Amino acid sequence: MLETECYAKAAELLRFLLRCEVQDDRHYEEWGALLKWLEEAFPASAGAGKDKPGAEEEEPEHEADFARKHAEAKFAENKDYAAKLLQTVTEKPLSEHTFLALEQLAFIQSPEIDDALLEWLERGERHPMLQFRALQTLRKREAGGTVHLIRARGRVTIDIDSVPLTLEDFPPAVGDVLERVGREAQVHDPAMFYFAQEFWYQFIMGIYGTAEYASITREDDASLDIWAAALHQTVTETLQGGSGGPDEDLRAAYGITGSLRLRFEQAHRAMKQFAAESAVL
Repeated sequence: MLETECYAKAAELLRFLLRCEVQDDRHYEEWGALLKWLEEAFPASAGAGKDKPGAEEEEPEHEADFARKHAEAKFAENKDYAAKLLQTVTEKPLSEHTFLALEQLAFIQSPEIDDALLEWLERGERHPMLQFRALQTLRKREAGGTVHLIRARGRVTIDIDSVPLTLEDFPPAVGDVLERVGREAQVHDPAMFYFAQEFWYQFIMGIYGTAEYASITREDDASLDIWAAALHQTVTETLQGGSGGPDEDLRAAYGITGSLRLRFEQAHRAMKQFAAESAVL
């Protein structure tokens, strides 16, 4: 929701979560801190008044404009504000504040931001989701050019102007894989599909620019079946708390036989590794 600038919906969800019972009080602290930030940074968006007719349709444009004005006002009050945001991104542990800082950096007109983010991205290996969000920030800032990212398997070169800003900006094959899983999940496990959606888009962002991403966006039927089957099995295994062994029925449902078996296993292994390293499920 924050990524798509739906701040009112995010605040509503946080208020709901704060009324739920959880075993770890740290969740309350994190949700409360984030809600407080939303209410202070975007009072018109995160507060009341969103039930009026037509308010929801106007929300994205209004909130983007409000976010820009807020960031610009903070920078006008304190010229060190951009440096503090950069420090949050590049030096502090990864948290919700990291992504919020990147969101604000997209709106601040300060030339050193582009160079600082580019140098930081190319200097070392970063969390894949953090890399992608930083790339989105550079795209929003109209930085242009290319950036060379360090990944576990080597360097990848990214064209900043081509980085998707919304889910709709990704190639059609990305949505096609999810639709394929949705059709199969309706038969076997409807509840699983919610988690599959969440994991899939985080996985896509995390592997953006890699060979795996190129395989997914190839837009042929075999690749669609392979990645859909791998997504279904990975999410199912994770929700069940273990590997659960090979699921021949699931693979058969997606047509994973013969020559596709090896490619499926490679895709499945890539997803499992991403899930383990990113703790996204």
